[in-house]
Amino acid sequence: MDLSPQAQALAVIVAAVVVLWITEALPLAVTALLGAVACVLAGVAPATEVFAPFADPLVFLFIGSFILAEAIRLHGLDKRLAFAVLSLPGVAERPGRVLAAVAAVCATASAFLSNTCVTAMMLAIVSGMIVAIEEAGRKASRVPAPGFATGLLLCVAFASSVGGLATPIGTPPNLIGLGLIRKQLGVAISFPGWCLIGVPVAVGLTTVTVVVLGWMFPAGVSRLEGVRAFVAAERSQLGRWTVGQWSTAAAFALTVMLWILPGAVAVARGPDDGWTGLLKQRLPEGVAALVGAVLLFVLPGGASGGRRRAALEWTEARIDWGIVLLYGGGMALGTLCFSTGLAAAVGESIRWLVPGGPWGGVVLVALAATVAVFTSEFTSNTASANIVVPVAIALGTATGGEPVVAALAATFAASLGFMMPVSTPCNAIVYGSGRIPLKSMMAAGSILDLVGIAVITAALLLAARFW
Repeated sequence: MDLSPQAQALAVIVAAVVVLWITEALPLAVTALLGAVACVLAGVAPATEVFAPFADPLVFLFIGSFILAEAIRLHGLDKRLAFAVLSLPGVAERPGRVLAAVAAVCATASAFLSNTCVTAMMLAIVSGMIVAIEEAGRKASRVPAPGFATGLLLCVAFASSVGGLATPIGTPPNLIGLGLIRKQLGVAISFPGWCLIGVPVAVGLTTVTVVVLGWMFPAGVSRLEGVRAFVAAERSQLGRWTVGQWSTAAAFALTVMLWILPGAVAVARGPDDGWTGLLKQRLPEGVAALVGAVLLFVLPGGASGGRRRAALEWTEARIDWGIVLLYGGGMALGTLCFSTGLAAAVGESIRWLVPGGPWGGVVLVALAATVAVFTSEFTSNTASANIVVPVAIALGTATGGEPVVAALAATFAASLGFMMPVSTPCNAIVYGSGRIPLKSMMAAGSILDLVGIAVITAALLLAARFW
């Protein structure tokens, strides 16, 4: 297949960007900007076309979600969730239940908050629990096996990564995949539509995480001394709900309702109903997120320094602009790969990897997931999605398979990669605790990588039957 001069120039630019992303010679966001600038300078496309993805509606979903997540963190709602679950009567002091509770908190929080922030928050909580367990165990001569602390900390990292699969906003690769699917295949997947696949996958992988870590790192005792007292003491320090917490919870609850509303109306009244079309047009996910974010600056946050303040002030609204720029640059390159014909050429060149016949669809989905997981072991999950999802779409199109399913497989799998400290920020944070031997992370991570590929492949093949 002959490539146009624009496609040839783009191929060189994409190759250079991929190398820079993998080596991290430059910050990832800077590399994304460099790739976009290079496309304009090389004449691949005019500037208005190259930079259009930086203003994509999903960018504003990022921004609104970041603001909501920061308010939740600022007012301590994430800690309230963590200690509420850990203080449940059936949880305290039972090793398996403590492990499951930690996984449940991390996965649930990561469905809406930054995986990295959830890991950092839970690392502090779990580290305090481990110290309390060890001190109480020494007094009672029932010290748990050292490996239990390793398993508990690995659970924080792995469950935080897995939980991000549950919702479109759980982790940046989700929105990257959704954006590419919408732009290149014309398929708009709604918030509830994603959750129908993402929640079962996240629940399944979280369960596997608990089972695998419980098996590999047993406590060696039937009862953990000190957990109940530690959790009770920490929870008592949280005090009563503040005005800011109530306001933040209200803004977040409204946002989730707005995310779900268009899908719920579509189910109740049918996809062709006028209200369904109106809500899809007037209330996309990005607008819903901004409604909740703006409310935070209006709703009361209590008194501070002798004055009344809002639930969130602008100086507190931290937005990860690096992720926003990385999304825009990656989307720009992905879009240009299709408009110049480069993606089609790549798909044609590797279509031999997918056999014909009834097994072709299975191989296509499994291959997309496997490549995404492998790439995520050596580069960021966001960069992995930018690299692999366009290839998965092109391969699915070239083989006559299901490009949407292949793209979703690559999107989900890009958030895996559990073997190395550099694979995800979550892994790096817990590895920095000094309590996790590298061989333990690699052993547990390799099992979860393989199980993750299998679960994602099976879930998406099943979903494809009802697509």
